[in-house]
Amino acid sequence: MNDVKAWYQSRTVWGALIAILASFAHALGIEVTAGDEGELADLIVAAVGVVGGLVALIGRLSARRRVG
Repeated sequence: MNDVKAWYQSRTVWGALIAILASFAHALGIEVTAGDEGELADLIVAAVGVVGGLVALIGRLSARRRVG
């Protein structure tokens, strides 16, 4: 059993990146709450999953060889 996942599928990685961006936003006078950060991380992780599925589907549909 392999529990390894790609970095972009990690809610922790996205949360850290969003926290960094929220700090920059705060420095610019834009207020971002912790709740906003959590919701944004959830949204990004979900979107990455959707994009990955779409890329896989498009790749399969545009492949030159049939699945046997």
